[in-house]
Amino acid sequence: MRHRDNRLLATLSRNTLALLEPALKEVSAEQGAVLLEPGEPIEYVYFPQSGMISLLVITNDGDMIETSTIGREGALGLHRGLGARRSFTRASVQIPGRFSMITARAFEEISLASAAIRQMIARYTEVLWAEAQQIAACNAIHDASTRLSRWLLQSADRVGSDQFALTQDFLAQMLGVRRTTVTLLAQELQKKGIIKYSRGKMTILDRKSLERCACECYHVIQYEKLPPEVGARL
Repeated sequence: MRHRDNRLLATLSRNTLALLEPALKEVSAEQGAVLLEPGEPIEYVYFPQSGMISLLVITNDGDMIETSTIGREGALGLHRGLGARRSFTRASVQIPGRFSMITARAFEEISLASAAIRQMIARYTEVLWAEAQQIAACNAIHDASTRLSRWLLQSADRVGSDQFALTQDFLAQMLGVRRTTVTLLAQELQKKGIIKYSRGKMTILDRKSLERCACECYHVIQYEKLPPEVGARL
């Protein structure tokens, strides 16, 4: 049952997941694919099995910065199950992977018939907002070096691997810095033997040291998105 590779879906009971499965289909997502733009109506809900989605705020002059990330622990557009919604951010595939996808209309119909799914939506949406607030503070207060370390750890958690595809251009956009800054910071971590970066592939070699380099925001947002007791209730 590949859909259970998404940990949010895995919290659902077999009977509840059975309501969704006929409408779910598996799709692949390439790096850089844009799933939503600001102001667009949410027409699909995506549950990553692997890979990672970045939520980006875009300014009028084209600058962008990441406000949150979604990996196999969560979903994109989940609040659409409560009724028609529009996106506030750009949703871009930062790390390629496989997603379970359902149309927004089908998800809303199923959500209206399932208290367990509505509870899942409410809990996940609350935690996602908390993460966005923490990252907003992180972007405003912490330097690029500690934010880079936090981002790498967070991304590894999202995809469930210490090795993942990543370009410096994307990383510079996520952190809101110049590409040359990312290059220098990554080179410093590589000299210390903490990471290895080559040909668009990032590998974390020493997680403990990387955690010491990261700001405290990593530990604040280091969670599985849902409290452990939720899975027993749904």
